[in-house]
Amino acid sequence: MNGRVRGWWRRRRWGRWVVLGLVLLLVVPPAGSALALRLNYAGDLRDGTRTRGKDAIWLGHAWVDGRKKDADLTAFAARIKGTGIRDLYVHAGPLEHDGTLPAARYPRAKWLIENVHRTMPGIRVHAWLGDILATEGPDGLRLEDAASRAAVVGSARQILDAGFDGVHFDLEPLLSDDANYLSLLDDLGELTRSREVPLSVAAHQIDPLPAAHAVNGALSGSEKWWSQEFFGQVARRVDQIAVMSYDTWMPLESLYGGYVAQQTSLALEVTPESTDLLMGLPFFHEDDLGHHDSAETVAAAIRGTRLGLGRTDHDRERFGVALYVDFAAKEEDWAAYRDGWH
Repeated sequence: MNGRVRGWWRRRRWGRWVVLGLVLLLVVPPAGSALALRLNYAGDLRDGTRTRGKDAIWLGHAWVDGRKKDADLTAFAARIKGTGIRDLYVHAGPLEHDGTLPAARYPRAKWLIENVHRTMPGIRVHAWLGDILATEGPDGLRLEDAASRAAVVGSARQILDAGFDGVHFDLEPLLSDDANYLSLLDDLGELTRSREVPLSVAAHQIDPLPAAHAVNGALSGSEKWWSQEFFGQVARRVDQIAVMSYDTWMPLESLYGGYVAQQTSLALEVTPESTDLLMGLPFFHEDDLGHHDSAETVAAAIRGTRLGLGRTDHDRERFGVALYVDFAAKEEDWAAYRDGWH
């Protein structure tokens, strides 16, 4: 989640989560749903449900605006050595609301890319681009505008010309079944295939119950989830899809872990084997209605991910986790990632 989007999301989250709580109370019998998630979190972890060397991490804007120096890069290289991290999603935006990207936003991109390639062989540097979408308010990028979609493709071309190894998009809040988004991905895919580089996206969570996104939308005017069908449509158009499997409103580790296990299974069912599926890990620390720090832990997310993988598609090779976000991570997050996933 990019900085502009996350700030917007935080300002609106309180009211939206209150409404979501009412939705859950109306739609899901609380005791039954809690029991189902607890049961989903139970069981033994299967051997082989560990890193495939296809993990990713979201990195903040400091890596391309001049704040990070050689010593920071050396320390980061040591930090990820021996892990499964292969892809770096480096924040190079945000996009303007018309889809353009000022080059002044990533003045140190060349320094970063060249030094990562020199000191961390095999690591790919993606430009992480995003913006608020005008789906729940008057301001933001409008995907229904063909000129704006063309400008986004132009921004992707611009960022690849700057030397990035791929492009990663995080556009929020993105409503389920948005045909304009699918059209944009088709156009972006033509560009990235011609350059032989990966296209990746950050994805909303999948309906935990049938049509939950539609119910939530009808009652609150916003949508938290995507339908499983739409998730699959997106996954078939990209090389990587990273589920933002945090900010779930779950109050306990067992419920959160069970929810992640469910999300992992739902995503695996509709993601083609030709696409990398990554489950997000909460490398950040907040306490509010949407994210309980004591519940949404890295350890619970990893256990849930491994349970879902083991039950649904144990042998899936193009699978990993994505760490959000470097500048908010604590030592305990890195330790849980290493201990639970390697």
